[in-house]
Amino acid sequence: MLTIFTPTYNRGYILPKAYQALCNQTCQDFLWLIVDDGSTDETEKIVQSWIEEDKISISYYRQPNGGKMRAHNRAVQLCTTELFVCIDSDDYLVEDAVESILNLWNSIKEKDGLAGIVAYRGKDPQHTMFGESFPEVKTAALQELYQKGFFGETTLIYRRDVLSRYPFPDFEGEKFIPEAVAYDRIDRLYPLYILPKILTICGYHDDGITRSIDRQRWNNPKGWLLYYQQRIEYEPVSVLRYKYIAHAICFCRRLKINPFKNIPANKTEILAGFPGAWVLRLKRKL
Repeated sequence: MLTIFTPTYNRGYILPKAYQALCNQTCQDFLWLIVDDGSTDETEKIVQSWIEEDKISISYYRQPNGGKMRAHNRAVQLCTTELFVCIDSDDYLVEDAVESILNLWNSIKEKDGLAGIVAYRGKDPQHTMFGESFPEVKTAALQELYQKGFFGETTLIYRRDVLSRYPFPDFEGEKFIPEAVAYDRIDRLYPLYILPKILTICGYHDDGITRSIDRQRWNNPKGWLLYYQQRIEYEPVSVLRYKYIAHAICFCRRLKINPFKNIPANKTEILAGFPGAWVLRLKRKL
């Protein structure tokens, strides 16, 4: 059985698309777990009507508004199935997604050390793939895929027990943290099994996180600094490493803390990152 988790905040107008896609699944061996992050619209009423219809299994929980990652942490705690996939409120699954996930997992789950499955996300409405294809390998850590030339959007299906060991950090006063903060930690220990198939169709909306990324950066500096600190720790000497250092300097300045004490790089590298940080501050007002 699969838990399909959807975090939502005032997205009652878009959830019916995700609901209909779940009703149309060729395999119904799943639970739709919705964590409502303090919506003030008709979300609760809409979901309750679906629960009463009893077409699919739905569990609905409300919490005070605290951001997607707190909702994610709670959902992992509530999850009772072996597998867990997060499908955002503006995404939906293709008709055979659940069947494809469970069929594959049942054939590979005895393999040691897998964190789960990685598949493609497609564009709405053409269902064309984001980015380039996966490299010709059966398993890889998520970052390894990008290092091998893949770029694009992914659907990530994780073992619940792995996610429970790597929750998203919780910073008081902040409501967003890059997803890679948790996924990078998992990456160091577990590979994912590659499923070269589109499972999720993505639709970005003006009220989504992606459209407000600059505001998210400004309002959540501790989470973003942690993200760059982690990336610096694992990135060898490269242009990308210096980009990470430049970003980290910006967030250290935003938090009024010493970059030389809070960035995991040597003094020469940090000094070399200051020009890039200056450019970033001009462009993005970090």
